[in-house]
Amino acid sequence: MSGKKINEITVLAPATVANVVCGFDILGFALDGLFDKMLIRKTSKKGVTIINKDDYNLPTQPSKNVIGAALLALLKAVPEEIGFIVESTKIIKPGSGIGSSAASAAGAVVGANHLLNNRFTKEQLVEFALCGEEVASGSKHADNIAPCIYGGITLIRSASPLDIIQIPSPKLYVTILHPQIEVKTSDAREILKKQILLKDAIIQWGNIAGLIAGLMKSDYDLIGRSLMDVIVEPVRSILIPHFDEVKTKSMAAGALGGGISGSGPSVFFLSKNEKTAKTVEKVITDVYKNIGINFHTHITTISKQGVKFI
Repeated sequence: MSGKKINEITVLAPATVANVVCGFDILGFALDGLFDKMLIRKTSKKGVTIINKDDYNLPTQPSKNVIGAALLALLKAVPEEIGFIVESTKIIKPGSGIGSSAASAAGAVVGANHLLNNRFTKEQLVEFALCGEEVASGSKHADNIAPCIYGGITLIRSASPLDIIQIPSPKLYVTILHPQIEVKTSDAREILKKQILLKDAIIQWGNIAGLIAGLMKSDYDLIGRSLMDVIVEPVRSILIPHFDEVKTKSMAAGALGGGISGSGPSVFFLSKNEKTAKTVEKVITDVYKNIGINFHTHITTISKQGVKFI
């Protein structure tokens, strides 16, 4: 595609896991093999047109759509009279807890930027995409957006001004459980405590620092010891059926650790190898087969690449 002017592009935007247990609103990673698909066309007419190619019946009015809000923010920074038409095929179910809205927002701005000869930096693209995330959840949190755009594991050191750091990591396998229920991000944020005890904050800071150090040193034991949340998980876990049983049995099966993906209902567990990840999947399946709730499971790895073109 280099050296050739193009007016349309197809992108795949990955699912993501946010929070990563102890890293509420600051840590996230991209998943391999789970993508939303978008065909983006550049036009000479200012504005955004959205065409849904799936059955989720999401709004097509740009200001009320994640894709639309992100692209409208980008267009404010573009002096030319141009616009975009987006054909969106969502594979990542809205409300699943694995970054469905982030994939839409991030995929749209990365694709649009490519059609604009990559005039914006990744950090600027995150800023634009956050306007879409705000439509979905009521707040501009970048822990899904950043890994979707950058790939791998990302740390949001600061939200204002935005400061995103990519964190190197060893090979990690991810087992995802997606109960077929909906947990709205806005509702999950509403139940959180507005104040926390200093002793809990100290424990959480230690775990976040330990997790970052463990990832950078490829120290699996340290990663496992640090995957502990004493602030958010105890509150939100009540929204996930049989969460405690699933976590206890997954850890007994050899998982390094895990917890709620984003605001849920999806749950994730990290493992050192694929064999353990499959064992974790089996124990999760055994639990959920007995409680009468439909569910999906998926085994994947952390994707080093964010949004990509096809």
